[in-house]
Amino acid sequence: MRKLASIQAIRELRPIEHADMIELVFIMGWQCVAKKGEFKAGDLCVYFEVDAFLPDGDLRYEFLRGNSYRNNEFMGAGFRIKTMSMRGQISQGLALPICLFDEEFKEIEISEGLDVTEILSVRKWEIPEMAGSAGTQIGEKPYGIPTTDETRIQSAPEYIDAFKGKPYYISTKMDGTSCTVYAKDGKVGVCGRNFEYKEEVDKCPMWKFVVESGLKERLTEYGENLVLQGEFCGEGIQKNRMRLNKPNLFIFDAGLILKTGGVKKYGLSEMLDICEKFKLDTVPIEETAASFDYTLDEILERARGKYDSGLDKEGIVVRTQDMSCGEFSADKSDGGMISIVRRMSFKVINNDFLKKEKG
Repeated sequence: MRKLASIQAIRELRPIEHADMIELVFIMGWQCVAKKGEFKAGDLCVYFEVDAFLPDGDLRYEFLRGNSYRNNEFMGAGFRIKTMSMRGQISQGLALPICLFDEEFKEIEISEGLDVTEILSVRKWEIPEMAGSAGTQIGEKPYGIPTTDETRIQSAPEYIDAFKGKPYYISTKMDGTSCTVYAKDGKVGVCGRNFEYKEEVDKCPMWKFVVESGLKERLTEYGENLVLQGEFCGEGIQKNRMRLNKPNLFIFDAGLILKTGGVKKYGLSEMLDICEKFKLDTVPIEETAASFDYTLDEILERARGKYDSGLDKEGIVVRTQDMSCGEFSADKSDGGMISIVRRMSFKVINNDFLKKEKG
């Protein structure tokens, strides 16, 4: 689960030119604007990530009402934390002094990294998929197919060290909507981020693409239980920053549905082979190399750039090339250890994109 609110340390402070009342504070890989003098380096704070939705009726958040208050039938009333621009600087999240929450924290042991999302009744800001534009929902994604989501590197800067020396690749983060296409025991299905959709070519643009491109037929003939996950992009999808004339599916993940449930993901070379076999485009691969050696600042700079349309791209996604690159150990419930193999990945949002989108 994502830590929407957590205890974090202020690692650095920097002045903002021509600003007497505010300054920059750096938390993990994020930068926020805070009141000048409110923190010093090393202080613990309560950090609210972008997309945190803070409850209404709490005087501690009242200063957010002018810019952050939201009220709709799905989320109710509260304060949405989003990227903002102040005096030419990006503010990514909200840092508040830990002393403001003494009452909530009086019975817990405070430590850096502690997740306080539930304690502070913080929810994730999200608006549900609209069945009218995507098609008719017939249930959640089946067979343990995972939801596609990447951790922002600013939330987990430790990934930089974990990636060091590993074969990796960098792909463009596309501006679209999540789409999963699967074949299981001869049946082909189409899902969005969270839900599966009924085969309605006239109502569901993703199904229309799958049928008219011949992908459904090719998957049926293939005969294996395959999962393809990607970004569905085109006119009428998000803001179509690539300025595509017709919808297209850009694959970033492929794997096999296991008999026991869940998905065994492919590495880069296997995914490329599958996409060639099924005549599918992948997300643009910008860089591949045998040894990851970026610093945090370098990878943030690397995320800058534009789509072929000339508009700022959303950013990049960094992944290890092979599944074995992500091998690590985890505790078992019986006290032993288990070896887990999975590909490691993270996303890096383009700060030029953030300045314009404030997302």
